[in-house]
Amino acid sequence: MTLDWKLGGVLLGGVFFLAVLLVKPIGVSTQFVILDAIIGDTVNSALVSETDTGYTSTNAYLAKSDGKYAKAAANPLNYSFIFVLAMMAGAFASTRLRGGLDAAERSMPAIWRNTYGDSPVKRYALAFLGGFVVLYGARLAGGCTSGHMMSGMMQTAVSGYIFAAGAFATAVPVALLMYRKES
Repeated sequence: MTLDWKLGGVLLGGVFFLAVLLVKPIGVSTQFVILDAIIGDTVNSALVSETDTGYTSTNAYLAKSDGKYAKAAANPLNYSFIFVLAMMAGAFASTRLRGGLDAAERSMPAIWRNTYGDSPVKRYALAFLGGFVVLYGARLAGGCTSGHMMSGMMQTAVSGYIFAAGAFATAVPVALLMYRKES
């Protein structure tokens, strides 16, 4: 079963709208910083500490915004962290429902196969590298595509539109360079 891209877009927009309406705007890149802080606090218990006024950290990034990130690391079972875990669980369930990784490898796009070959290891390695670069850039920009572009544009934030223009102005030329060969 394949989902029409237009219906998928409407469903995604509906989910974002409900999230903003009922809880808060969606953004996920900060949760990777929180995960790092959780791991760091496990190794070094002095990283995050509770004070009379809230939470703080020996790390300036975690301590900023009145210890908001330090508090999230100390109490990770919050909406945003659970949302990221649910995204991973949803991706896993989707892969399983579509026949697992073997089915995904068999349905590798022809343009990828013609340009880079049949190696699933190469495809996964490049996908991981691309994800790492995007996440690193997202943290440098202070947010990710879901926070800046999706939630930001929905809230008519000028920064969301600027981010979207920059993302597409970068993504289109990179895709053209990566897929120079005919499919």
